[in-house]
Amino acid sequence: MSERIQILSINSGSSSIKFALFACDTRQEEEQLVGAVERIGQSAGRIWLEQGSQRVLDRIQAFPNQAAALQAVVHALSEVGVQHPDGIGHRIVAGGPQQRQHVRIDAQVLADLRKALPFAPLHLPAEIAVIEAIQQLWPDKGQVACLDTAFHGSIPELAARLPLPRNLWQEGVRKYGFHGLSYEYIVSRLPDQGKAPTIIAHLGNGASMAAVAHGRCMDTTMGLTPTGGLVMGTRSGDLDPGILLYLMAEKGYTAVQLERLLNHLSGLLGVSASSGDMQILLQQRAENPHAEQAIDIFAYSARKYLGSLMAVLGEVQRLVFTGGIGEHAAAVRWAICRPLEALGFRLDPEKNAAPSQEARCISRAESPIEVLVIPTDEDRMIARHTHRLLGMTHLPATHSP
Repeated sequence: MSERIQILSINSGSSSIKFALFACDTRQEEEQLVGAVERIGQSAGRIWLEQGSQRVLDRIQAFPNQAAALQAVVHALSEVGVQHPDGIGHRIVAGGPQQRQHVRIDAQVLADLRKALPFAPLHLPAEIAVIEAIQQLWPDKGQVACLDTAFHGSIPELAARLPLPRNLWQEGVRKYGFHGLSYEYIVSRLPDQGKAPTIIAHLGNGASMAAVAHGRCMDTTMGLTPTGGLVMGTRSGDLDPGILLYLMAEKGYTAVQLERLLNHLSGLLGVSASSGDMQILLQQRAENPHAEQAIDIFAYSARKYLGSLMAVLGEVQRLVFTGGIGEHAAAVRWAICRPLEALGFRLDPEKNAAPSQEARCISRAESPIEVLVIPTDEDRMIARHTHRLLGMTHLPATHSP
């Protein structure tokens, strides 16, 4: 067994930093701890840390910005005996036209990420801020950008090209796709590594689906940005472009107002007028018709995209649910699949309702399409790629759900 090195996986948001520490060698990644800094920029933030199932640190304090939050992470790690990791990997939502693969971060990569800001204005500023803060704290440590768009680099041009003037394609206006780290992990867990025609549904506050065959992504539901595709927690998903023209011409919406509408006020929140959290809506639906309607629209949207990805693949042998909703909301899985029984999505109600955290099959034995629930692990994929790109070959173990 080769020498183990410690990799810190970081998932940065505008108001939070999630992190996990892994001990890695050439065959596996062992999770040592997980934690998060929450409510960055607010008067009362929070940092917590867990080792195994035990919470070893939970503290309320203010974090004015990402740099202060990262400094708190460093102190928290030192409190549990971790002085510094050997390498750091970052989830990067989009690298724009210049960066399309997981890559070790240098000055050019960082410059390209800054150029990509228009492609992911909600995510990239915080991600870049944490990269720069780590350069100040640990200037000698290698950092890796793990791109959520990388998995979708295999999408054929027929699917990636948008029906717009050709000069826009040259400028990078195309389908990129997102949630790629999650899809990579799920494919690594499949017994055939995704060779059979498979649809993966990553359903959470952000939601998307991907069509996979021969281990490669053939199409996905998100496009240029993470706003498109399925109905989401607070994001609209796909809309008639004429709606935006109407809002601009008749209502005087600016680009800033449209961004807030589409990314923060729409989706489940917009329809329910109460919450973008699926678990809350499921609790409310018995007495709140707007909550019930939001759930129904979410499931309807998912069914439509399932059908479109079936058309992309020509056949489907497997459907995998993952993400917060996909893993934990049995009622939503049922609402998506029950109307599609004639197409081969036949769930076993008892298996579907089982409160298991493990990967499992939830379809009936005679179902033409196997339906699985597999918990995702984006942090592990970040550690895996970081370990590889910092100079050690990874031989991933396969796992059968």
